[in-house]
Amino acid sequence: MRVFITGSTGFIGTRVTWELINAGHQVVGLTRSEEGARALLAMGAEPYRGDIEDLSGLQRGVEKCDAVIHTAFDHNFAHFVANCQKDARVIDALGSALAGSERPLVITSSTAMGSSAPGQAADEDHFDPAHPNPRVASELAGQALLQHGVNVVVMRLSQIHNSVKQGLVSEVIKQAQEKGCSAYIDQGLNQWSATHLEDTARLYRLALEKHQPGARYHATAESGITFRLIAEAIGEHLGLPTLAVPAHEAAAHFGWLSTFVAKDMSSLNHKTRERLGWQPRGPGLIEDLASCLKG
Repeated sequence: MRVFITGSTGFIGTRVTWELINAGHQVVGLTRSEEGARALLAMGAEPYRGDIEDLSGLQRGVEKCDAVIHTAFDHNFAHFVANCQKDARVIDALGSALAGSERPLVITSSTAMGSSAPGQAADEDHFDPAHPNPRVASELAGQALLQHGVNVVVMRLSQIHNSVKQGLVSEVIKQAQEKGCSAYIDQGLNQWSATHLEDTARLYRLALEKHQPGARYHATAESGITFRLIAEAIGEHLGLPTLAVPAHEAAAHFGWLSTFVAKDMSSLNHKTRERLGWQPRGPGLIEDLASCLKG
């Protein structure tokens, strides 16, 4: 297939691009810069100059492609709500360009969207359109397209990691370094899920090749890692004390991160494994944390 990828030079998009090319697909990668264009050419992809703000430009890029994988997202959490709304507009534009065909659109969301109640592990088949997390806008946009006959698939991400970067955990590391301690809230028993970058890229490819329209898949290799374990690993490898912060002091200590650090973000994966034949095999989050912090 000839696949249009947004975020093609990003942390996840780069590996998805490699995965698709190595599997024999052609990739047209969206990039804003000449540097990005050179990187895509070096991988064997075709650069397409533009950005996610230019909706008509995105649609032109999609015209001659057989499928779309949307991995781009503005991760400026100071404007998280606005960025989620922007993502919904991008999804709508991409889907509109695919309308009237069976060409698939793989969009990206968070496993948090699959949780039916606080503390409940996310399930692939669950979606609450009234979910309080602003990222719900992405799945709502995808659902609207699906109802209009667009072949939409949702990839929900856990904390995606390698030995260089570990999703939100990288932000937790930065804060620990700034504060001089590694902290968790109360007993730190809330759980996060995680997946290695290579396993995630392979899952995007499988979702593209084997999906059912409307399906939701979880990029989750490890279903539930307590936040306390994450904090203790960070403290150990940075040589910092690890301590518990009472819930009423969480906002003061963690700032914008408190919204995430306090939550259970565990996720199930057995339906994804069964439906796509996906078998994660990369290192775990704690192992990658150790490699990152030792470096």
